[in-house]
Amino acid sequence: QVQLVESGGGLVQAGDSLRLSCVASGRTGSINRMAWFRQAPGKEREFVASILRLIGSSLVEDAVRDRFTISRNIAKNTIYLQMNNLTPEDAAVYFCAASTRPGTGRGYTNDDYWGQGTQVTVSS
Repeated sequence: QVQLVESGGGLVQAGDSLRLSCVASGRTGSINRMAWFRQAPGKEREFVASILRLIGSSLVEDAVRDRFTISRNIAKNTIYLQMNNLTPEDAAVYFCAASTRPGTGRGYTNDDYWGQGTQVTVSS
């Protein structure tokens, strides 16, 4: 089993930055890849960014690629999402996901591990 805990969300103004963190615990050695998703009220959960745990290659959704960066610290079993120049459209609950299955990119399902989420609110 893998447990994920997100942190770093909060209320910010448009144009501000936030860095989200997701700490994994449990069988972390079995994790192949991790990702960030977000879900705004009334909308479906959407992919934001993913990273391969060992080699560090990453994928960021086109819509946020110029503002968001995903990174990881293997020793700390942590991934980060640096979000710059936030807009009200970025407001959502941000979820961390981890998968022990091979694969890349956006392919996460309910069978993978998910955190409880951290709220990001952006005022205009």
